[in-house]
Amino acid sequence: MSSTLFRTKNVEQSIQDTEEPEHALKKSLSALDLTVFGVGVIIGTGIFVLTGTAAKNTAGPAVSLSFVMAGAVCALAALCYAEFASTVPVAGSAYTFSYASLGELPAWTIGWDLVLELALGTAVVAVGWSGYIHSLLDNWGWHLPEALGGRDGATGFGFDILAAALVLLLTAILVVGMKVSARVTSVVVGIKVAVVLIVVIAGAFFVKGANYDPFIPKEQPATAGGSLKAPLVQLMFGWAPSHFGVMGIFTAASVVFFAFIGFDVVATAAEETRNPQRDVPRGILGSLVICTALYVAVSIVVTGMQKYSSLSVEAPLADAFKTTGHPWFAGLISFGAAVGLTTVCMILLLGQSRVFFAMSRDGLLPRFFSQTHPKFRTPYRSTILLGVVIAVVAGFTSLSELAELVNIGTLFAFAVVALSVIILRRTRPDLPRAFRTPLVPLVPVLSVLASLWLMLNLPAETWLRFAIWMLIGFVVYFLYGRSHSRLALRGNTPAGQPPRPPA
Repeated sequence: MSSTLFRTKNVEQSIQDTEEPEHALKKSLSALDLTVFGVGVIIGTGIFVLTGTAAKNTAGPAVSLSFVMAGAVCALAALCYAEFASTVPVAGSAYTFSYASLGELPAWTIGWDLVLELALGTAVVAVGWSGYIHSLLDNWGWHLPEALGGRDGATGFGFDILAAALVLLLTAILVVGMKVSARVTSVVVGIKVAVVLIVVIAGAFFVKGANYDPFIPKEQPATAGGSLKAPLVQLMFGWAPSHFGVMGIFTAASVVFFAFIGFDVVATAAEETRNPQRDVPRGILGSLVICTALYVAVSIVVTGMQKYSSLSVEAPLADAFKTTGHPWFAGLISFGAAVGLTTVCMILLLGQSRVFFAMSRDGLLPRFFSQTHPKFRTPYRSTILLGVVIAVVAGFTSLSELAELVNIGTLFAFAVVALSVIILRRTRPDLPRAFRTPLVPLVPVLSVLASLWLMLNLPAETWLRFAIWMLIGFVVYFLYGRSHSRLALRGNTPAGQPPRPPA
Protein backbone atom coordinates (compact mmCIF):
# COMPACT_ATOMS: atom_id res chain seq x y z
CA MET A 1 0.00 0.00 0.00
CA SER A 2 2.83 2.41 0.82
CA SER A 3 4.02 2.36 -2.80
CA THR A 4 0.59 3.46 -4.05
CA LEU A 5 0.13 6.12 -1.39
CA PHE A 6 3.40 7.80 -2.30
CA ARG A 7 3.41 7.25 -6.07
CA THR A 8 4.50 10.42 -7.84
CA LYS A 9 3.22 11.98 -11.03
CA ASN A 10 6.28 12.87 -13.08
CA VAL A 11 6.62 16.40 -14.39
CA GLU A 12 6.46 15.42 -18.06
CA GLN A 13 3.15 13.62 -17.54
CA SER A 14 1.75 16.60 -15.60
CA ILE A 15 2.53 18.93 -18.50
CA GLN A 16 1.24 16.42 -21.07
CA ASP A 17 -2.13 16.22 -19.26
CA THR A 18 -2.60 19.96 -19.75
CA GLU A 19 -2.58 19.47 -23.53
CA GLU A 20 -5.69 17.27 -23.68
CA PRO A 21 -8.23 19.39 -25.65
CA GLU A 22 -11.20 18.89 -23.34
CA HIS A 23 -9.11 19.56 -20.21
CA ALA A 24 -6.88 22.37 -21.56
CA LEU A 25 -6.96 25.94 -20.23
CA LYS A 26 -6.50 29.01 -22.41
CA LYS A 27 -3.10 30.72 -22.10
CA SER A 28 -3.71 34.46 -22.00
CA LEU A 29 -1.90 35.98 -19.00
CA SER A 30 1.31 38.04 -18.90
CA ALA A 31 3.73 38.94 -16.10
CA LEU A 32 1.84 42.20 -15.60
CA ASP A 33 -1.47 40.34 -15.28
CA LEU A 34 0.03 38.03 -12.65
CA THR A 35 1.55 40.94 -10.72
CA VAL A 36 -1.84 42.67 -10.71
CA PHE A 37 -3.47 39.45 -9.47
CA GLY A 38 -0.89 39.23 -6.69
CA VAL A 39 -1.35 42.84 -5.57
CA GLY A 40 -5.11 42.46 -5.88
CA VAL A 41 -5.33 39.48 -3.53
CA ILE A 42 -2.69 40.58 -1.00
CA ILE A 43 -3.95 44.11 -0.35
CA GLY A 44 -7.24 43.79 1.49
CA THR A 45 -8.47 44.94 4.87
CA GLY A 46 -5.10 44.03 6.37
CA ILE A 47 -3.49 47.26 5.25
CA PHE A 48 -6.34 49.27 6.80
CA VAL A 49 -6.74 47.29 10.04
CA LEU A 50 -3.72 45.18 11.03
CA THR A 51 -1.35 48.14 11.02
CA GLY A 52 -3.13 49.76 13.94
CA THR A 53 -3.90 46.53 15.78
CA ALA A 54 -0.29 45.34 15.80
CA ALA A 55 1.08 48.80 16.63
CA LYS A 56 -1.26 49.37 19.59
CA ASN A 57 -1.10 45.91 21.14
CA THR A 58 2.29 44.46 20.26
CA ALA A 59 5.03 46.53 18.60
CA GLY A 60 4.35 50.28 18.77
CA PRO A 61 5.83 52.37 15.93
CA ALA A 62 8.29 49.51 15.27
CA VAL A 63 5.43 47.68 13.57
CA SER A 64 7.01 48.83 10.30
CA LEU A 65 9.90 46.47 11.09
CA SER A 66 7.37 43.71 11.74
CA PHE A 67 6.03 44.16 8.20
CA VAL A 68 9.57 43.89 6.85
CA MET A 69 10.11 40.64 8.78
CA ALA A 70 6.78 39.20 7.66
CA GLY A 71 7.63 40.15 4.09
CA ALA A 72 10.97 38.36 4.45
CA VAL A 73 9.21 35.18 5.61
CA CYS A 74 6.90 35.38 2.60
CA ALA A 75 9.90 36.03 0.33
CA LEU A 76 11.46 32.73 1.44
CA ALA A 77 8.26 30.91 0.47
CA ALA A 78 7.94 32.99 -2.72
CA LEU A 79 11.38 31.89 -3.93
CA CYS A 80 10.33 28.24 -3.53
CA TYR A 81 7.00 28.85 -5.28
CA ALA A 82 8.77 30.65 -8.13
CA GLU A 83 11.06 27.68 -8.85
CA PHE A 84 8.23 25.17 -8.82
CA ALA A 85 5.83 27.30 -10.85
CA SER A 86 8.48 27.83 -13.55
CA THR A 87 9.42 24.12 -13.56
CA VAL A 88 5.90 22.66 -13.36
CA PRO A 89 3.64 25.26 -15.06
CA VAL A 90 0.43 23.40 -14.23
CA ALA A 91 -2.75 24.53 -12.45
CA GLY A 92 -3.00 23.53 -8.80
CA SER A 93 -0.08 25.34 -7.16
CA ALA A 94 1.19 23.50 -4.05
CA TYR A 95 -1.02 20.49 -4.82
CA THR A 96 0.62 19.92 -8.21
CA PHE A 97 4.11 20.60 -6.83
CA SER A 98 3.75 18.03 -4.05
CA TYR A 99 2.29 15.44 -6.46
CA ALA A 100 5.51 15.65 -8.49
CA SER A 101 7.80 15.29 -5.48
CA LEU A 102 6.20 13.92 -2.30
CA GLY A 103 3.58 11.55 -3.73
CA GLU A 104 -0.16 11.11 -4.13
CA LEU A 105 -1.29 11.04 -0.48
CA PRO A 106 0.73 14.17 0.47
CA ALA A 107 -0.61 15.84 -2.70
CA TRP A 108 -4.18 14.97 -1.75
CA THR A 109 -3.52 16.29 1.76
CA ILE A 110 -2.29 19.66 0.54
CA GLY A 111 -5.02 19.85 -2.11
CA TRP A 112 -7.72 19.17 0.47
CA ASP A 113 -6.10 21.78 2.68
CA LEU A 114 -6.17 24.36 -0.13
CA VAL A 115 -9.84 23.61 -0.87
CA LEU A 116 -10.69 24.60 2.70
CA GLU A 117 -8.30 27.55 2.80
CA LEU A 118 -9.43 29.20 -0.42
CA ALA A 119 -13.16 28.42 -0.13
CA LEU A 120 -13.36 29.67 3.44
CA GLY A 121 -11.19 32.65 2.57
CA THR A 122 -13.54 33.61 -0.25
CA ALA A 123 -16.59 33.37 2.02
CA VAL A 124 -14.93 35.36 4.81
CA VAL A 125 -13.86 38.13 2.44
CA ALA A 126 -17.34 38.27 0.85
CA VAL A 127 -18.93 38.71 4.29
CA GLY A 128 -16.39 41.43 5.12
CA TRP A 129 -17.14 43.21 1.83
CA SER A 130 -20.85 43.04 2.62
CA GLY A 131 -20.19 44.69 5.96
CA TYR A 132 -18.48 47.67 4.30
CA ILE A 133 -21.32 48.04 1.78
CA HIS A 134 -23.88 47.87 4.58
CA SER A 135 -22.01 50.69 6.34
CA LEU A 136 -21.93 52.85 3.21
CA LEU A 137 -25.66 52.23 2.55
CA ASP A 138 -26.49 53.14 6.14
CA ASN A 139 -24.62 56.42 5.72
CA TRP A 140 -26.82 57.19 2.71
CA GLY A 141 -29.99 56.29 4.62
CA TRP A 142 -30.62 52.99 2.81
CA HIS A 143 -31.27 49.92 4.94
CA LEU A 144 -31.71 46.32 3.82
CA PRO A 145 -34.38 44.16 5.52
CA GLU A 146 -33.03 42.26 8.53
CA ALA A 147 -33.75 38.92 6.85
CA LEU A 148 -31.32 39.84 4.02
CA GLY A 149 -28.65 41.49 6.15
CA GLY A 150 -26.71 38.42 7.25
CA ARG A 151 -26.47 36.31 10.39
CA ASP A 152 -24.78 38.93 12.59
CA GLY A 153 -27.47 40.75 14.56
CA ALA A 154 -30.36 38.82 12.99
CA THR A 155 -33.03 37.62 15.43
CA GLY A 156 -34.53 35.06 13.05
CA PHE A 157 -33.78 34.06 9.46
CA GLY A 158 -30.73 35.90 8.22
CA PHE A 159 -29.20 35.60 4.76
CA ASP A 160 -26.41 37.91 3.62
CA ILE A 161 -27.74 38.69 0.15
CA LEU A 162 -24.89 41.08 -0.69
CA ALA A 163 -22.14 38.54 0.11
CA ALA A 164 -23.89 35.80 -1.89
CA ALA A 165 -24.54 38.15 -4.84
CA LEU A 166 -20.87 39.19 -4.94
CA VAL A 167 -19.66 35.58 -5.09
CA LEU A 168 -22.12 34.68 -7.86
CA LEU A 169 -21.18 37.76 -9.92
CA LEU A 170 -17.47 36.98 -9.62
CA THR A 171 -18.17 33.35 -10.52
CA ALA A 172 -19.76 34.51 -13.78
CA ILE A 173 -16.75 36.72 -14.56
CA LEU A 174 -14.35 33.82 -13.99
CA VAL A 175 -16.40 31.53 -16.25
CA VAL A 176 -16.29 34.04 -19.12
CA GLY A 177 -12.50 33.99 -19.16
CA MET A 178 -9.21 34.77 -17.46
CA LYS A 179 -8.45 37.78 -19.66
CA VAL A 180 -11.74 39.40 -18.72
CA SER A 181 -10.97 38.63 -15.08
CA ALA A 182 -7.53 40.21 -15.49
CA ARG A 183 -9.00 43.37 -17.00
CA VAL A 184 -11.57 43.74 -14.22
CA THR A 185 -8.87 43.11 -11.62
CA SER A 186 -6.53 45.67 -13.22
CA VAL A 187 -9.15 48.42 -12.96
CA VAL A 188 -10.11 47.58 -9.38
CA VAL A 189 -6.49 47.16 -8.23
CA GLY A 190 -5.65 50.53 -9.81
CA ILE A 191 -8.40 52.18 -7.75
CA LYS A 192 -7.30 50.37 -4.59
CA VAL A 193 -3.62 51.27 -4.92
CA ALA A 194 -4.54 54.89 -5.74
CA VAL A 195 -6.54 55.10 -2.50
CA VAL A 196 -3.60 53.68 -0.52
CA LEU A 197 -1.16 56.14 -2.09
CA ILE A 198 -3.52 59.08 -1.42
CA VAL A 199 -3.73 58.00 2.22
CA VAL A 200 0.07 57.74 2.52
CA ILE A 201 0.77 61.08 0.82
CA ALA A 202 -2.00 62.97 2.63
CA GLY A 203 -1.18 61.37 5.98
CA ALA A 204 2.48 62.34 5.68
CA PHE A 205 1.49 66.01 6.16
CA PHE A 206 0.03 65.18 9.60
CA VAL A 207 2.96 63.15 10.94
CA LYS A 208 4.43 64.34 14.25
CA GLY A 209 7.91 63.22 15.28
CA ALA A 210 6.87 62.97 18.94
CA ASN A 211 4.53 60.10 18.09
CA TYR A 212 7.53 57.91 17.21
CA ASP A 213 8.96 58.24 20.73
CA PRO A 214 9.61 55.58 21.89
CA PHE A 215 10.05 53.78 18.57
CA ILE A 216 10.37 50.44 20.42
CA PRO A 217 8.23 50.64 23.60
CA LYS A 218 9.37 48.95 26.80
CA GLU A 219 8.70 45.21 26.89
CA GLN A 220 5.59 43.95 28.71
CA PRO A 221 5.62 40.14 29.17
CA ALA A 222 2.28 38.45 28.49
CA THR A 223 0.67 36.04 30.94
CA ALA A 224 0.29 32.37 30.11
CA GLY A 225 -3.14 30.71 29.90
CA GLY A 226 -4.74 27.32 29.35
CA SER A 227 -7.67 28.14 27.06
CA LEU A 228 -7.95 26.62 23.60
CA LYS A 229 -7.98 30.19 22.33
CA ALA A 230 -4.36 30.54 23.52
CA PRO A 231 -1.55 29.98 20.98
CA LEU A 232 -0.48 26.34 20.67
CA VAL A 233 3.10 27.23 21.62
CA GLN A 234 1.73 28.68 24.86
CA LEU A 235 -0.11 25.45 25.76
CA MET A 236 2.83 23.24 24.78
CA PHE A 237 5.68 25.10 26.45
CA GLY A 238 3.99 27.57 28.79
CA TRP A 239 5.62 30.42 26.90
CA ALA A 240 3.55 33.49 26.09
CA PRO A 241 4.61 35.98 23.38
CA SER A 242 5.85 39.34 24.64
CA HIS A 243 4.15 42.67 24.05
CA PHE A 244 6.43 45.49 22.86
CA GLY A 245 10.21 45.48 23.17
CA VAL A 246 12.39 43.74 20.59
CA MET A 247 10.50 40.45 20.98
CA GLY A 248 7.27 42.34 20.42
CA ILE A 249 8.45 43.12 16.90
CA PHE A 250 8.71 39.38 16.19
CA THR A 251 5.33 38.71 17.83
CA ALA A 252 3.73 41.42 15.70
CA ALA A 253 5.30 39.85 12.61
CA SER A 254 3.20 36.72 13.23
CA VAL A 255 0.12 38.98 13.33
CA VAL A 256 0.77 41.15 10.29
CA PHE A 257 2.01 38.14 8.28
CA PHE A 258 -1.61 37.40 7.47
CA ALA A 259 -1.86 40.67 5.58
CA PHE A 260 0.43 39.04 2.98
CA ILE A 261 -1.63 35.90 2.46
CA GLY A 262 -2.56 35.39 -1.16
CA PHE A 263 0.60 35.75 -3.24
CA ASP A 264 0.73 31.96 -3.59
CA VAL A 265 -2.55 32.13 -5.55
CA VAL A 266 -0.52 33.55 -8.46
CA ALA A 267 1.05 30.10 -8.89
CA THR A 268 -2.38 28.54 -9.49
CA ALA A 269 -2.62 30.52 -12.76
CA ALA A 270 0.67 29.16 -14.16
CA GLU A 271 -1.10 26.97 -16.71
CA GLU A 272 -2.96 29.98 -18.11
CA THR A 273 0.18 32.08 -18.54
CA ARG A 274 1.70 32.59 -21.98
CA ASN A 275 5.31 32.27 -20.77
CA PRO A 276 5.08 30.71 -17.28
CA GLN A 277 8.80 29.97 -16.94
CA ARG A 278 9.57 33.70 -17.10
CA ASP A 279 6.36 35.43 -16.03
CA VAL A 280 5.23 33.44 -12.96
CA PRO A 281 8.39 34.16 -10.89
CA ARG A 282 8.12 37.83 -11.91
CA GLY A 283 4.46 37.97 -10.92
CA ILE A 284 5.01 36.31 -7.53
CA LEU A 285 8.08 38.28 -6.48
CA GLY A 286 6.94 41.57 -8.05
CA SER A 287 3.58 41.60 -6.25
CA LEU A 288 5.27 40.74 -2.94
CA VAL A 289 7.78 43.61 -3.25
CA ILE A 290 5.07 46.15 -4.15
CA CYS A 291 2.81 45.14 -1.27
CA THR A 292 5.63 45.10 1.30
CA ALA A 293 6.59 48.64 0.33
CA LEU A 294 2.96 49.83 0.63
CA TYR A 295 2.50 48.13 4.00
CA VAL A 296 5.66 49.68 5.45
CA ALA A 297 4.67 53.13 4.17
CA VAL A 298 1.18 52.91 5.66
CA SER A 299 2.49 51.69 9.04
CA ILE A 300 5.00 54.55 9.24
CA VAL A 301 2.34 57.14 8.42
CA VAL A 302 -0.39 55.86 10.76
CA THR A 303 1.95 55.61 13.79
CA GLY A 304 3.24 59.10 13.00
CA MET A 305 -0.23 60.63 12.72
CA GLN A 306 -1.41 59.34 16.09
CA LYS A 307 0.31 57.96 19.20
CA TYR A 308 0.37 54.15 18.95
CA SER A 309 -1.35 53.77 22.33
CA SER A 310 -4.30 55.87 21.10
CA LEU A 311 -4.88 54.04 17.82
CA SER A 312 -8.24 52.33 17.39
CA VAL A 313 -8.31 48.61 16.66
CA GLU A 314 -11.35 48.54 14.35
CA ALA A 315 -10.40 51.32 11.91
CA PRO A 316 -7.01 52.81 12.83
CA LEU A 317 -6.35 54.66 9.57
CA ALA A 318 -9.81 56.18 9.28
CA ASP A 319 -9.85 57.23 12.95
CA ALA A 320 -6.35 58.70 12.69
CA PHE A 321 -7.61 61.07 9.99
CA LYS A 322 -10.65 61.93 12.12
CA THR A 323 -8.38 63.01 15.00
CA THR A 324 -6.57 65.39 12.65
CA GLY A 325 -9.87 66.98 11.66
CA HIS A 326 -10.20 65.38 8.22
CA PRO A 327 -13.09 62.89 8.44
CA TRP A 328 -13.54 62.96 4.65
CA PHE A 329 -10.58 60.61 4.34
CA ALA A 330 -12.38 58.07 6.52
CA GLY A 331 -15.02 57.64 3.81
CA LEU A 332 -12.31 57.33 1.17
CA ILE A 333 -10.60 54.60 3.20
CA SER A 334 -13.88 52.68 3.60
CA PHE A 335 -14.42 52.94 -0.16
CA GLY A 336 -10.88 51.68 -0.81
CA ALA A 337 -11.38 48.74 1.57
CA ALA A 338 -14.67 47.75 -0.08
CA VAL A 339 -13.14 47.96 -3.57
CA GLY A 340 -10.08 46.05 -2.40
CA LEU A 341 -12.09 43.17 -1.00
CA THR A 342 -13.76 42.66 -4.38
CA THR A 343 -10.50 41.61 -6.02
CA VAL A 344 -9.41 39.58 -3.00
CA CYS A 345 -12.64 37.59 -3.22
CA MET A 346 -12.34 37.02 -6.97
CA ILE A 347 -8.73 35.86 -6.92
CA LEU A 348 -9.28 33.52 -3.99
CA LEU A 349 -12.21 32.01 -5.93
CA LEU A 350 -9.93 31.75 -8.96
CA GLY A 351 -7.31 29.84 -6.98
CA GLN A 352 -9.91 27.58 -5.43
CA SER A 353 -11.43 26.58 -8.77
CA ARG A 354 -7.99 25.84 -10.26
CA VAL A 355 -6.93 23.57 -7.39
CA PHE A 356 -10.27 21.72 -7.57
CA PHE A 357 -9.89 21.48 -11.36
CA ALA A 358 -6.38 20.01 -11.08
CA MET A 359 -7.47 17.41 -8.52
CA SER A 360 -10.43 16.47 -10.72
CA ARG A 361 -8.22 16.14 -13.81
CA ASP A 362 -5.98 13.75 -11.87
CA GLY A 363 -9.00 11.62 -10.91
CA LEU A 364 -8.78 12.28 -7.16
CA LEU A 365 -12.12 14.07 -7.48
CA PRO A 366 -14.79 13.22 -10.13
CA ARG A 367 -13.45 13.89 -13.63
CA PHE A 368 -16.77 15.52 -14.56
CA PHE A 369 -15.51 18.75 -12.98
CA SER A 370 -12.34 18.93 -15.09
CA GLN A 371 -14.16 19.65 -18.36
CA THR A 372 -13.36 23.10 -19.76
CA HIS A 373 -15.84 25.36 -21.54
CA PRO A 374 -15.74 24.81 -25.33
CA LYS A 375 -15.62 28.56 -26.03
CA PHE A 376 -13.99 30.24 -23.01
CA ARG A 377 -11.56 27.38 -22.17
CA THR A 378 -12.17 27.84 -18.44
CA PRO A 379 -13.04 25.12 -15.87
CA TYR A 380 -16.65 26.25 -15.79
CA ARG A 381 -18.13 23.22 -14.04
CA SER A 382 -15.84 23.39 -11.01
CA THR A 383 -16.07 27.20 -10.95
CA ILE A 384 -19.89 27.19 -10.95
CA LEU A 385 -20.11 24.41 -8.34
CA LEU A 386 -17.72 26.14 -5.96
CA GLY A 387 -19.25 29.57 -6.61
CA VAL A 388 -22.74 28.36 -5.67
CA VAL A 389 -21.52 26.50 -2.57
CA ILE A 390 -19.43 29.44 -1.34
CA ALA A 391 -22.30 31.88 -2.01
CA VAL A 392 -24.59 29.79 0.21
CA VAL A 393 -21.93 29.50 2.93
CA ALA A 394 -21.22 33.25 2.83
CA GLY A 395 -24.95 34.01 2.94
CA PHE A 396 -25.85 31.83 5.92
CA THR A 397 -22.73 31.77 8.06
CA SER A 398 -20.92 34.13 10.40
CA LEU A 399 -17.32 33.12 9.77
CA SER A 400 -15.25 35.39 12.02
CA GLU A 401 -14.10 32.55 14.32
CA LEU A 402 -13.19 30.30 11.38
CA ALA A 403 -11.08 32.86 9.53
CA GLU A 404 -7.87 31.63 11.18
CA LEU A 405 -8.28 28.31 9.34
CA VAL A 406 -7.28 30.26 6.23
CA ASN A 407 -4.00 31.17 7.90
CA ILE A 408 -3.03 27.69 9.07
CA GLY A 409 -3.85 26.26 5.64
CA THR A 410 -1.63 28.80 3.90
CA LEU A 411 1.32 28.20 6.24
CA PHE A 412 0.95 24.44 5.82
CA ALA A 413 1.13 24.90 2.05
CA PHE A 414 4.25 27.08 2.40
CA ALA A 415 6.03 24.34 4.36
CA VAL A 416 5.06 21.60 1.87
CA VAL A 417 6.27 23.61 -1.15
CA ALA A 418 9.61 24.34 0.51
CA LEU A 419 10.14 20.64 1.27
CA SER A 420 9.12 19.74 -2.28
CA VAL A 421 11.84 21.99 -3.74
CA ILE A 422 14.52 20.10 -1.79
CA ILE A 423 13.13 16.68 -2.76
CA LEU A 424 12.71 17.45 -6.47
CA ARG A 425 16.24 18.88 -6.65
CA ARG A 426 17.48 15.45 -5.52
CA THR A 427 15.12 13.19 -7.45
CA ARG A 428 15.02 15.17 -10.72
CA PRO A 429 18.19 17.26 -11.05
CA ASP A 430 17.84 16.97 -14.84
CA LEU A 431 14.66 19.08 -15.05
CA PRO A 432 15.03 22.45 -16.80
CA ARG A 433 14.49 25.20 -14.23
CA ALA A 434 13.91 28.69 -15.63
CA PHE A 435 14.11 30.03 -12.07
CA ARG A 436 16.19 28.42 -9.32
CA THR A 437 15.69 29.09 -5.62
CA PRO A 438 19.04 30.37 -4.28
CA LEU A 439 20.97 28.69 -1.45
CA VAL A 440 19.15 25.34 -1.50
CA PRO A 441 18.58 23.71 0.99
CA LEU A 442 19.13 26.71 3.32
CA VAL A 443 16.32 28.93 1.95
CA PRO A 444 13.68 26.13 1.86
CA VAL A 445 14.65 24.97 5.38
CA LEU A 446 14.34 28.54 6.70
CA SER A 447 10.96 28.80 4.98
CA VAL A 448 9.74 25.61 6.69
CA LEU A 449 10.95 26.73 10.12
CA ALA A 450 9.42 30.20 9.75
CA SER A 451 6.08 28.74 8.63
CA LEU A 452 6.00 26.24 11.49
CA TRP A 453 6.82 28.97 14.01
CA LEU A 454 3.93 31.12 12.82
CA MET A 455 1.62 28.09 12.86
CA LEU A 456 2.52 27.46 16.50
CA ASN A 457 1.41 31.01 17.30
CA LEU A 458 -2.13 30.22 16.10
CA PRO A 459 -4.82 29.25 18.66
CA ALA A 460 -5.07 25.59 19.67
CA GLU A 461 -8.73 25.50 18.60
CA THR A 462 -7.64 26.41 15.07
CA TRP A 463 -5.36 23.35 15.06
CA LEU A 464 -8.26 21.21 16.29
CA ARG A 465 -10.61 22.37 13.51
CA PHE A 466 -7.84 21.90 10.96
CA ALA A 467 -7.24 18.32 12.17
CA ILE A 468 -10.96 17.48 11.86
CA TRP A 469 -11.07 18.79 8.28
CA MET A 470 -7.95 16.81 7.32
CA LEU A 471 -9.43 13.65 8.89
CA ILE A 472 -12.52 14.05 6.68
CA GLY A 473 -10.14 14.43 3.71
CA PHE A 474 -8.39 11.13 4.47
CA VAL A 475 -11.77 9.36 4.51
CA VAL A 476 -12.68 10.83 1.10
CA TYR A 477 -9.29 9.85 -0.35
CA PHE A 478 -9.41 6.22 0.76
CA LEU A 479 -13.05 5.79 -0.25
CA TYR A 480 -12.77 7.48 -3.67
CA GLY A 481 -9.54 9.22 -4.68
CA ARG A 482 -7.09 6.34 -4.24
CA SER A 483 -8.98 3.95 -6.51
CA HIS A 484 -10.01 6.55 -9.13
CA SER A 485 -6.62 8.24 -9.43
CA ARG A 486 -5.31 8.38 -12.99
CA LEU A 487 -1.99 7.03 -11.70
CA ALA A 488 -3.85 4.01 -10.31
CA LEU A 489 -5.57 3.45 -13.66
CA ARG A 490 -2.27 3.83 -15.52
CA GLY A 491 -0.46 1.47 -13.17
CA ASN A 492 2.32 4.03 -12.69
CA THR A 493 5.63 3.30 -11.04
CA PRO A 494 6.14 3.70 -7.29
CA ALA A 495 7.38 6.91 -5.72
CA GLY A 496 10.98 7.77 -6.38
CA GLN A 497 10.95 6.06 -9.82
CA PRO A 498 9.40 8.55 -12.27
CA PRO A 499 9.86 7.68 -15.94
CA ARG A 500 12.81 9.50 -17.43
CA PRO A 501 12.28 11.68 -20.50
CA PRO A 502 13.62 10.25 -23.76
CA ALA A 503 17.18 11.16 -24.64
